[in-house]
Amino acid sequence: MAQDDDPAQDLPLSTTEPLRRALGTRYLQYALSTIMHRALPDARDGLKPVHRRILFAMRELKLSPTGGFRKSAKITGDVMGNYHPHGDAAIYDAMARLAQDFNMRYPLVDGQGNFGNIDGDNPAAARYTEARMAPAAEALLQGLAENAVDFRPNYDGTLEEPSVLPAAFPNLLANGASGIAVGMATNIPPHNLDELIEGCLALIADPDLGDAGLARLIPGPDFPTGGIIVEPPESILNAYVTGRGAFRLRARWQIEDLGRGQWQVVVTEIPFQVPKSRLIEKLAEVIQTRKVPLLADVRDESADDVRIVLEPKSRTVDPDLMMGMLFKQSDLETRFSLNMNVLIDGVTPRVCSLREVLRAFLDHRREVLTRRSRHRLDKIDHRLEVLEGFIIAFLNLDRVIDIIRYDDAPRAALMREVWARDFPRASSEKDYLSPPEGEGELSEVQAEAILNMRLRSLRRLEELELKREHDELLKERAELEDLLASDKLQWQRIGAELRDVQGLFGKASDAGRRRTDFATATDVEDVPLEAMIEREPITVVCSKMGWIRAMKGHVALDQAFKFKDGDEGRFAFHSETTDKIVLFGSNGRFYTLLAANLPGGRGMGEPVRLMVDLPNEAEIVTLFTCRAGAKLVVASSAGDGFVVPADDVIAQTRSGKQVLNLKDGVRALICRHVAGDHLAVVGENRKLLIFPLGELPEMGRGKGVRLQSYKDGGLSDLTTLTLADGLSWKDPAGRTRHEPDLSEWLGKRASAGRMAPRGFPRDNRFS
Repeated sequence: MAQDDDPAQDLPLSTTEPLRRALGTRYLQYALSTIMHRALPDARDGLKPVHRRILFAMRELKLSPTGGFRKSAKITGDVMGNYHPHGDAAIYDAMARLAQDFNMRYPLVDGQGNFGNIDGDNPAAARYTEARMAPAAEALLQGLAENAVDFRPNYDGTLEEPSVLPAAFPNLLANGASGIAVGMATNIPPHNLDELIEGCLALIADPDLGDAGLARLIPGPDFPTGGIIVEPPESILNAYVTGRGAFRLRARWQIEDLGRGQWQVVVTEIPFQVPKSRLIEKLAEVIQTRKVPLLADVRDESADDVRIVLEPKSRTVDPDLMMGMLFKQSDLETRFSLNMNVLIDGVTPRVCSLREVLRAFLDHRREVLTRRSRHRLDKIDHRLEVLEGFIIAFLNLDRVIDIIRYDDAPRAALMREVWARDFPRASSEKDYLSPPEGEGELSEVQAEAILNMRLRSLRRLEELELKREHDELLKERAELEDLLASDKLQWQRIGAELRDVQGLFGKASDAGRRRTDFATATDVEDVPLEAMIEREPITVVCSKMGWIRAMKGHVALDQAFKFKDGDEGRFAFHSETTDKIVLFGSNGRFYTLLAANLPGGRGMGEPVRLMVDLPNEAEIVTLFTCRAGAKLVVASSAGDGFVVPADDVIAQTRSGKQVLNLKDGVRALICRHVAGDHLAVVGENRKLLIFPLGELPEMGRGKGVRLQSYKDGGLSDLTTLTLADGLSWKDPAGRTRHEPDLSEWLGKRASAGRMAPRGFPRDNRFS
């Protein structure tokens, strides 16, 4: 084969570069695309590209606030096909959010159909809903056709889209924004538009006004779902100065009197971005787990408004205490983080202060004003040129008619002719466009306009109207020239435009009044659980297989309790609902159960392993009511033990608290309350040893010390006693045996001991 016929000659030459550089370059391109074109809003109009494209596409479809609705699928399709080459589901979700009044402080889309609700339900499919622009969106687009902003080609170069919207109000702060980019994120809460405009006007009046002065006019966010901000003012000011911070937001609640001393709490506003259904589930979980024993029931009675009813356990409950506990245990109180990371001039991401964001908006409005003014000047100049031609035609009407009637090329003839000029002077001191009176030729624009003029316009009244319009345009042109030449006039015009917007969306309107109030946080101190539980007697019953329950009242412990087939009773003791029940496992860990949280006694109870993380291979050594100040002696099967205060074995978590350290093959065997001055220990070899309790150390955790030495076997049982009272036990026949003189078995700790007295139980147990 000839070299020229080699197909490899047509392949592009391969290039090589280090993998590190290749990955870095490509990831940087991806990161910049995500930051600039996806996740971060523009400080000027407060919109991300997808939102900007949605509004522009709706404008192109002529979906004005006073017009008809169009299917959301049509809008989504136009946005995806013309401007935003991404998934239609993502575009529709973005559009649906713009229509949700519980997410947007000033909705930009007017939706018709199911666009989701505060419960957290998703919007209906795009084919079922319809939409059009809201009045606020029209204000953002105002001036778009007057060269107010730059346009750029769309993704395939067939159309053009605005790089930013004119934005008649500071939408970034009014509606807020959130997004996650690469290596950075943004989270901005919504604010009250009336307060924002007051802040802008103050910044126009005093360009050196600081964040502290602005914070007096803009005290904090204004969420669409209302609520109460309990963040201190100094913390809010610091967040606005640094661009980072957080706001504590609480639900709005009130006490509803039911008569006869009964009452209930009604929640009418919930924190921003908290789905109501999830909040109800969390409150129900709080009731089920009894984390707030003061709360008895929760009901959702919401219709179009929010109405969540909270029933207290009894009429004597303190409402502030109950709500304080609920604020800690549920989403009735949330923290909204502030991270004012935005694109400055659409290019540079930066964490800005409140003043910097408003300054960026005002500078943008000034740019929009100057561009619109120059655009209007160009239109006036063109119109004045046309009007000159019309006036010349009226002044020389017979000659114009003669040329049009008989000349084969009337436009060229009109342009060659030298016409007498007698223009009206401008009404202002300046005379911008009117040329000096005399003679002159017509331009191509003027000749074309004369040829297109209707015959009915040749009336005398039309001539007067042209002269009047000529004067008005000259006056307007003079004003625009003065405006472009004066910074002061420009800021005055911007302030007037902002006041016009304030009249539409300010506090005088229903949507403009502040919804979120401010209050001082009344945090409740940590109250002991016992103080919140009604004290009632109970009987705790636990089976051999670990099924536990609490029966109301103190029932007889020798009665027959019902258990599951194959199970039997093991523990039964009297307690109270305010007590803590302690479980000691053979793994050496102590677990704590709240007596008030134990299942009722009507059934068979519940497995204790569902309440604490007791391993399946571990057994229950003992179960008892914890008494403050008591002391316990714990011991392992190897014969090691120590004394531990009962207060030190209380566990705060389900996983329990390790107290007795064990080696492999050794298990926790005994836990007894200390009562007396001596300790009696009996081994599996039936040798009994009694030694002073003072020889046993008191520890919080450890392996312990040797209680008794064994050649074979290990510990069998132990008990504490008062030496002067002797030792008592029950023999196999159930008779009580007593040994008053224990001197034969007295010895040092860790000695072997002597054989147990005659009649001691064969199972080597003291009880």
